[in-house]
Amino acid sequence: MKKLLELLVCFLHPIAVILVWLNLIVRPELSGGQKAIWAILSLIPVVPFVYVLTGGELW
Repeated sequence: MKKLLELLVCFLHPIAVILVWLNLIVRPELSGGQKAIWAILSLIPVVPFVYVLTGGELW
């Protein structure tokens, strides 16, 4: 079960990144630079880093 959750996280991150990018396209209150920063920062997989830093005890 634990491996299944780990695989799910691996597959959900790219989907989340695409959803962030789509959201950035329609946000008129952000400038082009702010959108670029958010687009780049969304590529960093935070959940796997937290999982590794907690020693695999996240779930």
